[in-house]
Amino acid sequence: MGITNSNKQIDMLQISCDGTLKVTLALSASPDIASNPTDIVLILDRSGSMAGSPLANMKSGADTFIDIIDEATDGTLDGTIGSGSRIGIVSFADDTIADTQLITSVMDLKAAVNSLTAGGSTNHADAFATAAGLFDPASSNAKVMVMFTDGRTTSGIPPAPVAAAARASGIIIYCIGLIGADGIDVAVLND
Repeated sequence: MGITNSNKQIDMLQISCDGTLKVTLALSASPDIASNPTDIVLILDRSGSMAGSPLANMKSGADTFIDIIDEATDGTLDGTIGSGSRIGIVSFADDTIADTQLITSVMDLKAAVNSLTAGGSTNHADAFATAAGLFDPASSNAKVMVMFTDGRTTSGIPPAPVAAAARASGIIIYCIGLIGADGIDVAVLND
């Protein structure tokens, strides 16, 4: 999957008191997921720094992502990821849980997302390793990880080598930065 077009839009009228901006990002990707089955693991940070609005924003973003994939795979919001694609949910703090395997039920995916609660430290390396374990090496589906996090590793080994090993095995990784209680570490997200 390659990005063919992108567009960022910053709404300067909605600057909140804590100095953050609302950014709208539009991406166009090719090839189309409807004709190229893809397995996607959403990796969701549920550490203590994500408590409150960061966790609520992450849940909303993950739910919207699931809806977009639902519609993109078969042209309708019918509650089923279609065309051979699947989504799995992995959540992490100091421990990592495979909340679902790779499945097609939108209802089960959203239930897993919306049951998350924040607490603990942040172990990105374990999250990447657990997510990589969900993929079937024999599957011809494209393999994608999408991590939602504030990027602040506070426990476990450094995540960059684990992410590099996943990329070397053919997994595409995207990191979505969310501002947590301790801010956001863009350098770690980029790494």
